[in-house]
Amino acid sequence: MQKTDQKEIIAQEKRLKKNLFNIKHKLIVLSGKGGVGKTTIAVNLAYGLALKNYKVGILDVDIHGPNIAKMLGIEEKKLAGSELGMEPVEVLPNLKAVSLALLLENKDQPIIWRGPLKMITIKQFLSDVNWGSLDYLIIDAPPGTGDEPLSVCQLIPGIDGAIIITTPQDVAVLDSRKSVLFTKALKVPAVGIIENMSGFLCPHCKKEIDLFGTGGGEKAAIDLGVPFLGRIPIEPEIVKFGDSGKPFIHFQKETETAKTMDGIINKITAYVKSNEP
Repeated sequence: MQKTDQKEIIAQEKRLKKNLFNIKHKLIVLSGKGGVGKTTIAVNLAYGLALKNYKVGILDVDIHGPNIAKMLGIEEKKLAGSELGMEPVEVLPNLKAVSLALLLENKDQPIIWRGPLKMITIKQFLSDVNWGSLDYLIIDAPPGTGDEPLSVCQLIPGIDGAIIITTPQDVAVLDSRKSVLFTKALKVPAVGIIENMSGFLCPHCKKEIDLFGTGGGEKAAIDLGVPFLGRIPIEPEIVKFGDSGKPFIHFQKETETAKTMDGIINKITAYVKSNEP
C-alpha cells in the first residue's frame, strides 16, 4: 500500500470518529426479510423524532433498493459537496437525509456491486458526510444479515441498538428471530421488536381482521428476551402517504395508527435514555 493511501485511510478514520462523536445516539433498523415495512417504519421513526425537536439524521444503507428519498419527498434533490464534506439533504430544519438514490442521475439505475464496494460507500456516508451535531442517527438497512448491516455494526462501535421489524406470520417471525440473534452475535443491544401489518380494521364493518395473523412478533420478543415495542396495523393510507413523500406520522397524526407509532417512538427514546452513561 502506498503512503498516500495509508494517509487517506488514517484521515478518514479520524473523520469517522469525529462524526460519530458528534452524534449522541445511533440506531439501526433491521428486518429478517423484505416486504415487512422496515423502511416505512424507519422513515416515520426519524420524522417522528424530528417532530419532537430532536436533531435527526437518517442514513439509507439499502444500496440496492434505496427508498427513503421517495418516502421523504426529496427524490428530486441531490447531495452536494462543500468544504466540510458531503452535505445531506435537508428534509426539515432538524432532519437530514443521505441515500445513494440522492446521487444517481437515473432513479431506475440498478446498483450492481459486490460487498467490498458497499462497505466503502457506507464508510464514506458515515465519515465524509457533514452530519453536524445530531441527537439521533437512524440507519435503514436492507433485509437480512449481510454486508450492509454488518458493515454498520462494525463501523459504529458502541451503537445504541437495533430495532427489528417483522410481520406476524411465521415466515417473517422466523427471519426476525435471526435478526435478533445477529445483534447478539455482534454485541449490539436489541432495542426491541415491532410487529408491523398486525391486523386490519375493515373500513366498512369496523371489524378487525387478522390478515397475516397477530402476536408472532410479541411471542418472538418474549422467547428471545428482548422488549416488544408494539403492533402497527395494516393501514392503506400509510402506503398512499409513503408513496407521495409525506410521512404518515405527521400528515395523518390524528389517526390511531399514527398515535401508535408515536407511542413506539416514546418507548425507543425511553430505552435510549435509560441506557445513557
